[in-house]
Amino acid sequence: MDLGSVFGLLGTWALVFWAMMSGGEIGIFIDVPSVIMVIGGTMTVTFLCFPVSYLKRMIRVLRNGFFAKEKNVQQLIEDLVSYAEVARRDGILSLENVTKDISDTFIVGGIQMAVDGTDPELIEQIMETELENLMDRHAVGKSVFEAMGKYGPAFGMIGTLVGLVIMLQNMGDPSKLGPGMAVALITTFYGALIANAFALPLADRLGRRSAEEVLYKTIIIKGVMAIQSGDNPRIVEQKLKTFLPPGEAAAMQTEDAA
Repeated sequence: MDLGSVFGLLGTWALVFWAMMSGGEIGIFIDVPSVIMVIGGTMTVTFLCFPVSYLKRMIRVLRNGFFAKEKNVQQLIEDLVSYAEVARRDGILSLENVTKDISDTFIVGGIQMAVDGTDPELIEQIMETELENLMDRHAVGKSVFEAMGKYGPAFGMIGTLVGLVIMLQNMGDPSKLGPGMAVALITTFYGALIANAFALPLADRLGRRSAEEVLYKTIIIKGVMAIQSGDNPRIVEQKLKTFLPPGEAAAMQTEDAA
C-alpha cells in the first residue's frame, strides 16, 4: 500500500473520529438498529444488483487497488525499445530467447505471436480483445463500490424517515423528542460516512488503477506491433513516448542523450 492511500484512508477516519469525540461522549454516535439498517441495507441491495460471482472477487479487487505494484511506464518503453533493437539486429526470431526472461505474460504473448509469424491484424485483434476484457472486469469492480456509495446514503435517509415516524408517535412526551431526533439523524450520518469515507473513494481509486493498467497494456500493444513491422528502434521509442506526459518524455530524452 502506498503512502498516499495510507494517509487518505486513515486520515479520513481519524478526522471523523476526532470530530465525534470533540462533542464529548462518542457513545452518542452508536446506535445498533441504525447500523443494521444502513450497513445491512446497503449490503443486501448490493447483492440484489450484482451476481454473487462478482461480489466474491471484491477482496481481490481491493487488494489490486491498494497493493498492486505501480507500473513503471518509462522502464516498459526502454524494454520494448531494447526488444526492437534485438529484432532489428538479429531478426525477429531471436526474440524467442528473450521472452524467457520477461515476467509480463501480456508482452510474452504478443512477442510470441510475432515470432510465430501470426498475421499483424490478428495479433492486434487478440491483444486488444484481452485488453477490453480487462477493462470490463475493472468496470465491474468499480461499479460495485459506486453502487454502495449510491445506496448507502439512500438507506441512511430511509432510516431517518423511520426514526421520524417513531419520534412523531411520541409527540406526547417532550422528553423523548430530542433523543428520538438524534437517533433519526444518526442513520443519515452512517449513510454519508459509508459513501464518502469508504465506497466512493475506493471506486475512484480503482478507476485510477484501471486507467494506469490500460495505458500500460496499450503501450505494450503499440510496441509489439511496431516490433513486428520491423520499425527502427528510434521510431519505436518515439511512438511510445507519445503516451508519456511532456515532462516525463523530455526527462527520458535527456537520460538517453546522457
